[in-house]
Amino acid sequence: MSLVERAGLALLHRFDPETAHGLSIRALQSGLAPLPGPVTSPRLATTLAGMTLPNPVGLAAGYDKNATALKPLSRAGFGFLEVGAATPRPQPGNPKPRLFRLTEDRAAINRFGFNNDGMEAIATRLATRQQTSVPIGLNLGANKDSPDRATDFARVLARCGPHVDFATVNVSSPNTEKLRDLQGRAALTALLQGVMDTRASLARPIPIFLKIAPDLTDSDLAEIAEVALAANLAGIIATNTTLSRDGLRSPHRSETGGLSGEPLFEKSTRTLARLSYLTGGNLPLIGVGGISTPEQAWEKIRAGATAVQVYTAMVYEGLSLIPRLASGLDQLAAQSGFARVADATGTGRDRWL
Repeated sequence: MSLVERAGLALLHRFDPETAHGLSIRALQSGLAPLPGPVTSPRLATTLAGMTLPNPVGLAAGYDKNATALKPLSRAGFGFLEVGAATPRPQPGNPKPRLFRLTEDRAAINRFGFNNDGMEAIATRLATRQQTSVPIGLNLGANKDSPDRATDFARVLARCGPHVDFATVNVSSPNTEKLRDLQGRAALTALLQGVMDTRASLARPIPIFLKIAPDLTDSDLAEIAEVALAANLAGIIATNTTLSRDGLRSPHRSETGGLSGEPLFEKSTRTLARLSYLTGGNLPLIGVGGISTPEQAWEKIRAGATAVQVYTAMVYEGLSLIPRLASGLDQLAAQSGFARVADATGTGRDRWL
C-alpha cells in the first residue's frame, strides 16, 4: 500500500462508514484513484460459466450498488464485477446508521436493506456503459414490501439481463425480513423456475448464480445443491454475510445486520468446501468471505472455488489489494506447480470438510 493510499484510507476512516463509502465511489468516478488496469497472465486467466476472466478475483455485490462506477472499477485489477443488488422499484433501505466498522476485527456489519435506485435507473446505466474488459454481473433483489418477492427477481432479470454478462439471485441477505426463507427447497425451486424461464426468454441467455448464506445446516446445503443442479444454474456464490457474532471484540459487535470480513473466513470456506463435495465439483463455485491476503484467496480456490470475490477487506487494505491478490495467486500457483490457478480448484477441499 502506498503512502498516498494509506493517507486516503486514514482520511476516509474519519468519516462515518456510509459517508466514507460514498466518498470512495466519488473518488473513483473523478479519476483520483490510481488504477493498474487489467491484471492477467496465462496462469491467472480463468473460465467461469463460459465467461473469460483475466483473473479470478472479482468484486462482490454491495460496493457499487447502483452501477455508477463501472468504468474505473473495470480498470482496478478485478477479473469480474458484480453490482447491485437491484430491486424492481427504488427503495431507501433501512434507517441510518446501518453500516459499522469493526476495526478491531477487520470486519463490518451492515443492515442496508437493499437500498438502491431501482431497476430502471440501473438498467439505463448498464445499457449506456462503455465497453469493459471484464464481465459485469448484477445481483438481483426483491422489494421489502413486495407482495410476491419471488417474481421480483425475474422482473429485474427481464429488465436488466440484456445489459449484463451474468446475474445472481440473492436470497441470502439477512437485512430484508424473511428473505432467507426463500432458501428452502420448495420456495427456492419455484423462484428459480421463474428466473430460469425469464433467462430463456432473453435474446442472449446469461449465466445465473445463486448466492447463499453461511448460516445453513448440512441438510440445508444438501437441499440447495440438489435444487441448484436440477435448475441448471451456472453456479453458486458462497457466501453472503453471517448473523454469527462469535469471537468479536469491537464495540459494534452487538449491532444487528450481516457480518462480513475476516471473522467470516472459516465459516464461509467450510460452506464452500461442503458445496463442492455435495456437487461433486460439477457446479462452478465463487468463494466469498474474509479474503484479505493471497493465501486466503488461494485457500478458497483449493476448497473448491473457481473464482473469488472481495469487498470488506478493501475498507482496511485499499483498492491496491486487488492486484496484490491476483499477482499473489499467480505466484502461489507457480510455487505449487500448477500451470493455471484454475487447476488448483478443489485440491484442498478435504481439510475443510
